[in-house]
Amino acid sequence: MKTQKSREHRALVVGLGISGIATAVRLRQIGWTPVVIERSPARRTGGYFVALFGGGRAPAQRLGILDNLNDRSPAGSVQYDLDREGNRRSGSLSYGDLPGSPWMTVRGDVEEAAFEALPDDVEIRYSTVPTHIAQDADGVDVTLTNTADDTSVTERFDLVVGADGLRSTVRSLVFGPHENYLHRLNYMAVAYELPGPLSELHPDDGGTLMEANRSLWVFPFSGGPQTVLLNYHTDDVDAEFKEPPAQRVRTAFGPEPTGRVLGEVLDALDTAENLLFDSVEQTRMDTWHHGRVVLVGDSAWCVSLYAGMGVSMGITGADLLGTVLDRNPTDVHRALAEWEQALRPHVDVFQQNGIQQRTFFVPANNKELALRKAMNLGTRIPGASHLLKQIQTNDKAGRLKDRDLALA
Repeated sequence: MKTQKSREHRALVVGLGISGIATAVRLRQIGWTPVVIERSPARRTGGYFVALFGGGRAPAQRLGILDNLNDRSPAGSVQYDLDREGNRRSGSLSYGDLPGSPWMTVRGDVEEAAFEALPDDVEIRYSTVPTHIAQDADGVDVTLTNTADDTSVTERFDLVVGADGLRSTVRSLVFGPHENYLHRLNYMAVAYELPGPLSELHPDDGGTLMEANRSLWVFPFSGGPQTVLLNYHTDDVDAEFKEPPAQRVRTAFGPEPTGRVLGEVLDALDTAENLLFDSVEQTRMDTWHHGRVVLVGDSAWCVSLYAGMGVSMGITGADLLGTVLDRNPTDVHRALAEWEQALRPHVDVFQQNGIQQRTFFVPANNKELALRKAMNLGTRIPGASHLLKQIQTNDKAGRLKDRDLALA
């Protein structure tokens, strides 16, 4: 093992996802030298449905990410309420009916746009993970292990940014075990792209199939295949990872006959690439920074996919981090404190919103199903539709989703 000397304003960014890339872009903008490490042997592509709200689009524009993104909602798209018998009714609530003004896109598009904004001189090391982190008042010594050849090197940084997701290695090394911070909602989320159009749904249309404690969403995208989101309740999250995803999902959506749409969706799961199969959880921490180590994105504050703010807050957090570091060039500790003070009130609202909006994505019982059906009916009744819009306008989380924190 060898040790390399530190360089001024040098930051280690752990994770080459959206939050990590955005952080590296912003640090480079303010003159820092970011080094990005990624556990995977190569950059991941493809992906599933994500939303980018107005509050995330403003910083994405400043970072150069928005230059290569657009809203991929198909013009004239119809949202259908589906069932297993083949019945369908137009006018079902869509994701766009939630408060806020989201752009609909896929994760791979945002990651690609962020990567295009990353300067060529930013160093990226694949198949690399942190295995030890030790810090003092002036810097952080990090042991980096290359998993491809099992070699290690210890390097010194002025700042370490953990952008390595819900089960963050940086968080476990510096803050403690995952179970101290992850809060399970007892639902599973399964997301992937369909290989082709469904036989009973136009490629530009979407649909939902809602049942007690399980649901199917089909999201359409202009210029690309539809994507799927399956949700289901579980009393034992750990058991869900002990069998192949396709087997667990079929069990969750059985034993009733699937019908054509759900059947085709489940058949596509057998060979799906870039599959998301994970428990729905939130990261809850009293602080997101310790000394010169800071967590961003899902590592720090995962609000759950039901809030829809993962991408927007990941970019927002990265942008604001660079701003406060630039404002406090000689005091990293003060910068991190200011950064967290600005972000936390918004994250608290979005985490609560993620709990509340679970009923929109997957009703838990017949009462919640009936409420959703009533809301669907409301979209087709002028007076009720106006009332729904008023509820959206008065929704605090909805207003915050489109707010640029740089102007707050």
